[in-house]
Amino acid sequence: MFDMMKIMGRVKEAQGKIKEVHARLAEMTIEGEAGGGMVRATVNGKRQVLSIDIDPVLLSEKDKEMIQDLSVAAVNNACEKAEELAKVELKKATEGMLPNIPGLDLGGMFGA
Repeated sequence: MFDMMKIMGRVKEAQGKIKEVHARLAEMTIEGEAGGGMVRATVNGKRQVLSIDIDPVLLSEKDKEMIQDLSVAAVNNACEKAEELAKVELKKATEGMLPNIPGLDLGGMFGA
């Protein structure tokens, strides 16, 4: 049987740790790329786009559609990496704090 007060205390502690992780994630930068690195997107750990860098070789009117597609692909790539980083950081911060109940995923509860 679980000790509910102990579990609630750990949930509160986990929430504090998760808040700290979210603050650290906002400071981290992750780069994604597309087109063999011709388009690079940089996002922070909260999946906010910080910059997009386009190789000057691509900058011609006829390549506009390709540049747009590569930009989207680079941003999506960077966001996927940011999401994985967030999962790893949250797991490290809360490891061993809450009981391991199969099938119970509390990640969404904390805004992960």
